[in-house]
Amino acid sequence: MASAPKPSHMHSHKTRNDLDDNAKKASIDILNARLADAIDLALITKQAHWNLKGPRFIMIHEMLDGFRDQIDEHVDTMAERVAQLGGTALGTSQIVAGSTTLKPYPTDIYKIEDHLAALIEHYAAVANACRHAIDDTDEAGDADTADIFTAVSRELDKSLWFLEAHVQEPT
Repeated sequence: MASAPKPSHMHSHKTRNDLDDNAKKASIDILNARLADAIDLALITKQAHWNLKGPRFIMIHEMLDGFRDQIDEHVDTMAERVAQLGGTALGTSQIVAGSTTLKPYPTDIYKIEDHLAALIEHYAAVANACRHAIDDTDEAGDADTADIFTAVSRELDKSLWFLEAHVQEPT
């Protein structure tokens, strides 16, 4: 089996984008890393969506559909930014499986509470990684990519809040 290409060894394409080459390389690597996590999170969201069981089924089922749509939009934006910077977006299932930082999602759970707990853990991990990517790409000199991660982070934080609100009791 062939190993996944390393982002730093990928062919770069000429672009008239005048961002510093080091900033481009840093952003491409960070974008591809978060792209793998976001694609994995999108698949995890569907895994839960298809398999959850319980009295709040339709409400959670439909909420997860909306989350998946939002993630897909951000995945596309991140991948397109890689291409804009002259890089290659790495989004095949093989590359995602080898690159994601997320723990495997359990496929033997069905109760809504179990799915909510697993989703909260995974959404928090991706949201937190995107928040770090804001600072990392900004420090590299790429404010536009930092802005993309700000939008992703904002949306994931909102989704995380929705998930957490389903398990929190009022005090």
